[in-house]
Amino acid sequence: MTGPEHYHRAEDLIGDAAGASESSDHGRAAALVAIAQVHATLAAAAAAALNHGGRGLDERDYTAWYEAAGVKPDRPS
Repeated sequence: MTGPEHYHRAEDLIGDAAGASESSDHGRAAALVAIAQVHATLAAAAAAALNHGGRGLDERDYTAWYEAAGVKPDRPS
């Protein structure tokens, strides 16, 4: 999954968790929140790695994060 896909999946899971909580399925709600947290963490890692066009990363690391995050590189010259 890309960074943006992880972000959107986390949003979807939080919505599902709210629905489960409203229907008193608290165990399912807790599990969905935990999974959403993992997706949100992966999205944040991808965003942080590419912050400011990847300045501070060597080319190989930047390319690996670019490929993992699924965004177009916009490296400053």
